[in-house]
Amino acid sequence: MISIEDTMKNLRARGFDTRFFRSGGEAAGYLETQLQDERIGFGGSMTLEALGLYERLGRRNSVFWHWRNDHADAREQAVAAEVYITSANALAQTGEIVNIDGSGNRVSGTLFGKKKVYIIVGTNKIAEDYDKALWRARNIASPLNARRLNKNTPCSKGELKCHDCKSADRICRALVVLWNKMSGMEKVEVVIIDETLGC
Repeated sequence: MISIEDTMKNLRARGFDTRFFRSGGEAAGYLETQLQDERIGFGGSMTLEALGLYERLGRRNSVFWHWRNDHADAREQAVAAEVYITSANALAQTGEIVNIDGSGNRVSGTLFGKKKVYIIVGTNKIAEDYDKALWRARNIASPLNARRLNKNTPCSKGELKCHDCKSADRICRALVVLWNKMSGMEKVEVVIIDETLGC
């Protein structure tokens, strides 16, 4: 059984800040208080979409998201922003954060050049350990995202699992695991919400 308390303890031991909220509304309200007069980049995320964070944070910040703004320019602006917000495909109770990406913009924002990074996850994404988190990212999150994007891949058309395909439409092109907060970043905070959010 997953323990939120153990998950948060293990994240903190790895250098991550962490917060827990019972609802997405509470988490969004918290982020509004933390982020004002900032330039914020968003990574593609159904979780951020469900929380309405683009609209909420856009009231007091400059927010750049290729899902809302001009595609190419928004990606460049998001890369240049000092604050980055995204989600994760899986979070291990042991503290590892797992993301799989197709173009690299979403994962690169968690690795370098940011002052603050916020990773927002629903409790549905927490797995017991690293191996199970990796399995979840490959066999649940990625196939569901491929289906959502109507990609021509085996995982989007058939059984919900990774086929390690060579399709031109493949969205699983890079795997990034955060074992610790990256050096040089002021803050990397994992915001856990007690809801089912994203794939």
